[in-house]
Amino acid sequence: MRESLSAVIITLNEESNLARCLDGLDWVDEIIIADTGSTDDTKDVARKYTQNVYSIPWNGFGDAYNRALDFATKDWILFVHADEELTKELIKEIKDILSDKVGKRDGYYIARLPNFLGHWVKHGGWFPSYEMRLFRRGKGRCNTRIVHQDVEIEGEKGYLKSYLLHYTDPSLEIYLEKMNRFTTMAAKELFDNGRRCRFWDLLFRPPAVFHKMFITKAGFMDGFVGFLAAGFSSLHVFVKYLKLKKLWDDYSRTS
Repeated sequence: MRESLSAVIITLNEESNLARCLDGLDWVDEIIIADTGSTDDTKDVARKYTQNVYSIPWNGFGDAYNRALDFATKDWILFVHADEELTKELIKEIKDILSDKVGKRDGYYIARLPNFLGHWVKHGGWFPSYEMRLFRRGKGRCNTRIVHQDVEIEGEKGYLKSYLLHYTDPSLEIYLEKMNRFTTMAAKELFDNGRRCRFWDLLFRPPAVFHKMFITKAGFMDGFVGFLAAGFSSLHVFVKYLKLKKLWDDYSRTS
């Protein structure tokens, strides 16, 4: 007998991505949409696919996914991002697990193939990048990190062979907007943990990231888009630590 599955999605102004994501989830038993304050038509798009659309406060990704997880009622949980799409191969692999055609574990890591500025990026450490996405309900909860959250599993873990398609940054404008938002959250998390910005963080970390992605992880195999991915990733690190420095400077002036 096939076990049931809840697909859980966090949204914020995802009207341009959500339909593509949800079209690939018409086979699941339950779709949960937890919206964190969209000002576009995200919730209207979501209600065309499910009535399980909820509004939740924003206190970081970990908290948001745990709140969304509490709405799910099925045997298994599949965390999906609104800018992702399941491949046919991944759907079959998940169905086989639910149907007990393969040995079950309590949680499974799934890789993502990123599409950056309209190109699939297969090197540079961006692929395969595994995240815990499929797990038995009651066996997993997110950590409480603001960014780079992860699901912590009680029990055995495994890896799926198939992957998600991740339409991460369709345009430079979207990338820069996301970079601004994510670097702010990451800097705040470092600040809250007492981490300070040292001059070598700004001087050495960005070129080290570029070298690792473009050379060590063979980002050059993706051509110019691999160069851009490595370059913007190094800029991401520079901006994150620059914002961390400003947080400490502001704190020093007010304390």
